Amino acid sequence: MATLSFNSTQIKSPSLQSHKPFSKSHFSTKPNNVPFLFPSKTHPQLHHFKPNSISESSVSVPEEAFDDAEEDDPTSELSYLDSETDPSSVTEWELDFCSRPILDIRGKKIWELVVCDSSLSLQYTKYFPNNVINSVTLKDAMETISEDLGVPLPEKVRFFRSQMQTIITKSCKELGIKPVPSKRCLSLLLWLEERYETIYLRHPGFQKGSKPLLALDNPFPMELPENLFGEKWAFVQLPFSAIREEISSLDERFVFGAGLDLDLLGIEVDDNTLIPGLAVASSRAKPLAAWMNGLEVCSVEADTSRGCLILSVGISTRYVYATYKKTPTTTSEAEAWEAAKKACGGLHFLAIQEDLDSDDCVGFWLLLDLPPPPV
Repeated sequence: MATLSFNSTQIKSPSLQSHKPFSKSHFSTKPNNVPFLFPSKTHPQLHHFKPNSISESSVSVPEEAFDDAEEDDPTSELSYLDSETDPSSVTEWELDFCSRPILDIRGKKIWELVVCDSSLSLQYTKYFPNNVINSVTLKDAMETISEDLGVPLPEKVRFFRSQMQTIITKSCKELGIKPVPSKRCLSLLLWLEERYETIYLRHPGFQKGSKPLLALDNPFPMELPENLFGEKWAFVQLPFSAIREEISSLDERFVFGAGLDLDLLGIEVDDNTLIPGLAVASSRAKPLAAWMNGLEVCSVEADTSRGCLILSVGISTRYVYATYKKTPTTTSEAEAWEAAKKACGGLHFLAIQEDLDSDDCVGFWLLLDLPPPPV
């Protein structure tokens, strides 16, 4: 059984140095003087981003990760549950239902259902002809997964294609499942990338140069809703060891946010690696973090052409999160922040605080900005 595996991210990490932030956003909500509810921690303070603090690096997939996959029949289907996994613990699925760059004997594109959980303990694939693509087919297929693998139907199903929202939502609701449109289907996205290289390219019906039928949306960013406004922001960075500690204590401290299990994703990061992030300060940090917590936060992007930061949530929603005055200095720092994010394989974070100089976070999200899958 092939598993996702990535090379370690090798990034040189010089000693942390403070860097005066240029970033003062156009946030304009009125201060509400929300009291801070949590005691101080021993975590290091967020250090202002130093543009030259991360060297060139990359995250790539080693050939040996796919040794087993190359023995697979590319026309076969997969129905797998890890024998050591408690079926009742698989409560959330990640799902893709889309055409593939593969033609059947009629010369029509084959569709495929791909389902997994975040740890890839559950893996299921099934091909379909293009003339049976509807909510009934998907509903029946999800019931089949549950019956064949002996797992209960999930509480939630995450999916990342907006074009399939109607079919997936209808199927889920008929089964009493909560559909969650979200690009935080990271295990699924990485698995699709792997399947493209190890399965689809080797399929006898593969069509070279075929473009995805349902490309991911990348809409023009909208104005930020008032309830998501902060007051100040800055590019910052933290060593990965501190980020792990922050994520592990989210539940203990009742802090809003979400982590990523990089071990399960097969992504290795050295403890001393400096991870770039965005710190947002607000006197109403607690309610701001609460609102953000319901948005399926995906990524933050520095758009140097527009002089702004873009917040991506859900599957196709993008907001102008903050703006800055374009100068050679600000453009250089924004470009360096994006380069640092790329050097970390897309890994970055969003922290919400009461003050940019605080040691504590009221909300903390570890994010992974992945390119769209090739299918």
